[in-house]
Amino acid sequence: MQDNSADDVRDRVAGGSRIAAEQEGFELGTPALVCRWRLSGGTLPMANRHLRALAARSLGGVPVSTQLIAWAKQHIEWTLADGTRRDPDGVLMLVVDDSGRAAMSCGPYEAPLATSVSSLAERARRSQVEATETGVAPETLWLVRGDTLACGAGPDSTASGAASLIGDLAATLGIPAVREEGLVDSVIAGAATYDEAFLVSDEHGVVVASDASGEKSERFAGGYARLMEKARGTSRA
Repeated sequence: MQDNSADDVRDRVAGGSRIAAEQEGFELGTPALVCRWRLSGGTLPMANRHLRALAARSLGGVPVSTQLIAWAKQHIEWTLADGTRRDPDGVLMLVVDDSGRAAMSCGPYEAPLATSVSSLAERARRSQVEATETGVAPETLWLVRGDTLACGAGPDSTASGAASLIGDLAATLGIPAVREEGLVDSVIAGAATYDEAFLVSDEHGVVVASDASGEKSERFAGGYARLMEKARGTSRA
């Protein structure tokens, strides 16, 4: 994941193509929630999935308000209209500060530099820490074991927008998928057994591990890529 420090997030929002906020000229406080959602062709292909996951998040133990969800839904359209001319395949960033004020901007996409299993597992571990604070992990590690999938998440956790897509795709393909709460720690400790591994991310989509790729993980990466390409083609029509 990218740096989520307060100064870095403020700089990214301020430098975005457009800032959408409840009131003009406000100064963003300390970020309490940061969502990064991948764009394609100037559109947000998984908008409904992202908004459902946003509704399941919390700030300081308090569920995200319906007003914020409505604000985000409205401002997605406005932000995409003005903010994707320079980076149509970039990232939409939603930031909510510790006072509940929200800002939205678009910026360029930066692919992850390290994609080994250990690197992806560490990203997923940091995302789990975020989930303990906000309720949803934006990135999860998935393992292929024979004909089954295992997702590094608790049984009662809420899936991110991208994770819900992969879960639905697995069901469509007839591939059983289970959740394992200690999966990430097991991989980091070198105790996990698996054939393939990939990261599922709201920002990066499906990132196949460079040292544990295979036919099944590539199928999921291909399914995600086709969704993005379809959105890109629709935007050009």
